[in-house]
This record gives sequence, C-alpha cells and structure tokens, in this order.
Amino acid sequence: MIQPKSFAPWALGAPLYMPGNRRDIMEIANGEKYSMLRAMIFCTEDAVSRTDVDSCVRHIGLCLQGFRDSAHRYRFIRARNPEILARLLDLPDIEKVDGFVLPKFKQAVFHAYFDQLQGTPFMVMPTLETRDVFDVNAMTELRQGLLQDAVAQRILMLRIGGNDLMNLLGLRRPRSSTLYETPMGNVIAQLVTIFKPYGFSLSAPVFEYLDDTATLQKEIRLDLAHGLVGKTAIHPTQVPTIEAEYAVDVEDYEMAHALSDPSAPAVFRMHNAMCEVATHQQWGESVLDRQRCYGINDALLLKEYAELSI
Repeated sequence: MIQPKSFAPWALGAPLYMPGNRRDIMEIANGEKYSMLRAMIFCTEDAVSRTDVDSCVRHIGLCLQGFRDSAHRYRFIRARNPEILARLLDLPDIEKVDGFVLPKFKQAVFHAYFDQLQGTPFMVMPTLETRDVFDVNAMTELRQGLLQDAVAQRILMLRIGGNDLMNLLGLRRPRSSTLYETPMGNVIAQLVTIFKPYGFSLSAPVFEYLDDTATLQKEIRLDLAHGLVGKTAIHPTQVPTIEAEYAVDVEDYEMAHALSDPSAPAVFRMHNAMCEVATHQQWGESVLDRQRCYGINDALLLKEYAELSI
C-alpha cells in the first residue's frame, strides 16, 4: 500500500492561496516567482467562477507537466468538490503535488472524498467552513470519522474557513479588528478544544486586509495563543509578515529546550515562570518545531546580547 507523504504542519509556513487558472502557476510552483514561498494552494473553488472550472482544471493539467521536483516547496490543489477531485486525480503528473485542500468539509462528503484517496500518496487539509462547525455534536461525530487510521494518517491539518463561517453569520470582520474580536473567537476556541487533544493540527483563517500589518501581526499572535499552526496568505506581501511572527522568543525557546532535557526536574523555575514537564511538554515540543522552521526572534536575541555586555 502507498503511504501518504510525511511532513510537519509547521513546514508549510504561510501558504499562498491563488486561483488555479493563473497564467504563472508553473513559475510559482518551481520557485521562479515568489521564491520565498514554502507552500502554495492552487484553487478550483471560490477563487474560480463556475464557468471557468473546466478550463481551470485543464490549465492545471498542462502546468503539472512543467512542475519540477521540489523538496522544500509544498504544492496543494483546492478541489472544488468530490467530482473535481476525481478529475484532478486522473491528471497525468498529479503526483507532482503534495495533496489537496477539501473545502466545505463535513460528514455528508466524508466518503466521497476519502474513498477516492485510498491507495494514493496525497496528504489532505479538510476545511471546516459549513454550518456544521457551529454544532458541537456534528464536529464530535466528524472527529470520530477522522480518527480512523486510514484517514488520520493522511490529514496534515484541519483548516478553519473564517470568511465562509462569518458569511454564514452575515458578518465581515471590521477593519482594525482581529477575528478574535468577533463571534469567530469563540468558534475557533471550540474547534481547538474538540480536535487538538486528539492530535489534529488546525490552521488559522486568512486575514483579508492588505493595508493593516499591525492588526495582522496582532491576529497571528492570537492564532499562536490558540495553538493554531500556519496562516494562509492571500497576497505575497503577507508571507514575510506572517512567518516573521513564527520566530520563537528567546525565553520560550530556552524553556522549551529545558523541558526536553531528559534530566530535567519534574518542576523548575526559569525566567520567573514555573516549568512543569508533565504539563508543559507538548507546548515545548511545538515551540521547538517552530524554532527549527523559523529560528529565534532576532530582536530579542540582540536585546539579550546587549544586556549581557553591559
């Protein structure tokens, strides 16, 4: 049996979301354009009008022929629905992508997607963005299905479709406000408590304003506080801003490193904080995963060096 590709959720960073009918997706996939990208998502769903879907799928098929092997650039296609996923899976060279984003994911389409993916190497990112998200029982039932061994091993992360969920509420985030200052704050917290204790990573919703870096940075810090992994970018200018926020603070890194030491005492004090191996170890592992991808916050490191030299 073909095993799904294996890579860590943090490796994706800030995937750039773009229509699958863009003329330049081959150049983007090969790193000739936007070379800083760690990951990209070519969309056949909301970013493409209904009348353009067929030509979009054909365009992706032609571009796949020119995709070169890449060990550190991850490519995903957002399938419009299970029928489009079937067409994508039939494309020559489809193995040159790493997986698929499954939109409007819920129990009703569970088997329509996963039955097709059996025996393939693809990782998937189901997107939680339907009315079912507001129903704790529906999400609990969905979680039970996702925990099946054959399914769980190919789930890279669950995506939270913030804009679709806000649309269901008849809302749009106000300017200068994070999603956490809207009803979505409670929804995100609920999804984290339903899925994360069972080993699922969740990614953060997009930030749709391109001229408000301060609020974007604030929202990313709140994403991290909620345990979310990665945030999709809708414009290349957002990518460095998002990934800069993922650099680990020096104190957090030092505490996480100490917690990973097999000889660490069960409880110890560090940076005026209690560190307890039994309760902080998972947090520490996540911090170290981030650090391996994004390094240490340089500004804090320089400040620490400056203090040592005084």
